[in-house]
Amino acid sequence: MKVSVCGKGGSGKSTLVALLAGEFLGRGARVLVVDSDESNTGLYRTLGLDGPPTPLMELAGGRKNYRRGLSEGGGTILAKEVIDSEGIPPEHVSRRDGLRMVAVGKIHQALEGCACPIGALSREFLKRLSLAEGEIAIVDTEAGVEHFGRGVETSIDMVIAVVEPSLESVVLAGKVKELAAASGARFAGAVLNKVASEDTTRALRAALEDRGVETLAVVRSHPELVEAALAGGPLPSGVASEEVAAVADAIAGAGIRTGTPGNSN
Repeated sequence: MKVSVCGKGGSGKSTLVALLAGEFLGRGARVLVVDSDESNTGLYRTLGLDGPPTPLMELAGGRKNYRRGLSEGGGTILAKEVIDSEGIPPEHVSRRDGLRMVAVGKIHQALEGCACPIGALSREFLKRLSLAEGEIAIVDTEAGVEHFGRGVETSIDMVIAVVEPSLESVVLAGKVKELAAASGARFAGAVLNKVASEDTTRALRAALEDRGVETLAVVRSHPELVEAALAGGPLPSGVASEEVAAVADAIAGAGIRTGTPGNSN
């Protein structure tokens, strides 16, 4: 199953990705985290990995040559119609226990150009990625909804929106639901994040219901997560475990098959 985690900037997408990765590892799944956010460079630290992998964009020949790399591949896995996650070259994968992470590409300097090649490579990689039974890919998307315009979600099974306590975040969740449906991906609902009170929870639920968005779970504001983010280190174990388990239950209960490239629902 391929799950994309979406939301506005600062909503806590990367934190939820890391929490879900840990939860599924604890359930015995093999987890592949796909970093398709061209801006965030610290996801590997949040996951407790020693260093970032070499971006897949370099395997494709760089931003100027990625189209040729996808069609010809230069003998790499990117030219294949089906990509086995275990066949990704080791320098392009960071590992810890049963957790693996790949990164599509990053913007490193001014005047480098738009991030469209990174979105196109994300789409094609996810479309060709074949997952084995008991394996899940969790995709950390860029902030906003531009990745929908690049067609990344056409290769995704399930979409989750992360919603923080702001109207902008609520409105974006409604848009994510609309765009997920247009992409052919199943929209599972929203995860309320960084919620400090029951009143805020009720207000967010009501605002989302007005837009036809189901609330999957509520992750409350945890000082330990804030401190870990500030320190730039891995998330502490056991924090928000029951809350994240509710999200994982919703994903696991979706009945989406694994083991085929592209959408499997």
